[in-house]
Amino acid sequence: MDLFEYASKKAAATESPLAARMRPTSLDEVVGQQHIIGRDKLLYRAIKADKIRSIILYGPPGTGKTTLAKVIANTTKAEFMQINATIAGKKDMEDVVSKAKDNLGMYQKKTILFIDEIHRFNKGQQDYLLPFVEDGTVILIGATTENPYFEVNGALLSRSVIFELKPLSKEDVAVLINRAVYDKEKGMGSFDAVIDDDAVEFLSDMADGDARHALNAVELGIMTTERSEDGKIHITLDVARECIQKKVARYDKDGDNHYDTISAFIKSVRGSDPDAAVYYLARMISAGEDPKFIARRMMVLASEDIGNADPQALQVAVAASLAVERLGMPEGRITLSQAASYLATAPKSNAAICAIDDAMKEVEGSGNLQIPTHLQDAHYKSASKLGHGVGYQYAHNYPNHYVKQQYLPYELNGKEFYSPSGNGYELKIRDHMRALKAAEEKRLKEEQSSEE
Repeated sequence: MDLFEYASKKAAATESPLAARMRPTSLDEVVGQQHIIGRDKLLYRAIKADKIRSIILYGPPGTGKTTLAKVIANTTKAEFMQINATIAGKKDMEDVVSKAKDNLGMYQKKTILFIDEIHRFNKGQQDYLLPFVEDGTVILIGATTENPYFEVNGALLSRSVIFELKPLSKEDVAVLINRAVYDKEKGMGSFDAVIDDDAVEFLSDMADGDARHALNAVELGIMTTERSEDGKIHITLDVARECIQKKVARYDKDGDNHYDTISAFIKSVRGSDPDAAVYYLARMISAGEDPKFIARRMMVLASEDIGNADPQALQVAVAASLAVERLGMPEGRITLSQAASYLATAPKSNAAICAIDDAMKEVEGSGNLQIPTHLQDAHYKSASKLGHGVGYQYAHNYPNHYVKQQYLPYELNGKEFYSPSGNGYELKIRDHMRALKAAEEKRLKEEQSSEE
């Protein structure tokens, strides 16, 4: 280490953001994540024994992915190298691999490569790493906020152990806040600050499991608050409110939270829970989700999960979609809420999607079966010579505007695709169809008796 590098590290230890300075250097200092680093857990044992194999650390921001990597760096005897996928290129990886080969060949020393934001690497970049992970040239530690099963090469995943980090609890964040305020070595203890209990509780709640967010607020509060008459800096509830005015929105329109939240919304509507439906709707709106996307999902819902149990549901969803486009936000939130609560409380039926899915499956399996001749078009030239349309019975000429004849291809005679449920309007549809068929059966029997 040269003089300039030493000076740079010295400055970083005192001038880096509080969240960076407070990073633990040993497992004993880590707060939270006991489900993976508790004393009896695999990762804890592997770190302690310096037997780390390739791993993927997956979790929301501020939950300790980089922290765990740093702890491993301070614990291992292996060479520890770090790159960030947002700025690193193939040349950076080639340099790492080259040095790793030298370490292994010349010194029998392993190399751990920590890649932050590994999901930012494209497929080609991830493929480049694969043979070197496989043959042990490098031990990979990847950190990602995105679902690794979607964003990380499957071959890399198969050679790695995935550890999911959870958002920190309020109690965990409170421990870190107090440590940051009073720790004189890494924290802000030298500023002689004190923090009220209600301020700690408020910041812990507003951080929503993101330690970095809470520590940034603590640092801002201490650095911008004047000393009181007793010579101390007091972080009160009012100061805390000024430093963190909005709860962290864990929502990425291209990430897991996008899919998880819309999934929860859809399942709440399907499950006839209007309170949950409106709650998840509010989360999406607050996070800046495209209201047109929400409206489109409600149109699908109206047919998929309600269908003819309440035919009005689709009209409500379509109207809400048009209204949102014309109103914009924030007024559109009212229309979306009205539609969501209507759909959630409407009677449910999935008969429409079951019908089309079964019919599509039948078409895929049996192909284009012959359409009954009497249903074929009789208007074009030579149609009558082919017998097209001959024998067709015009439904409006019969009682109840219904007549029994072969509509499906003959090979599918008696096949049912649409089965109305017993919910809502579909109960009337079911009873209506049964009544039509019963009346037609009666008419045919009477007609047969009169002929005899």
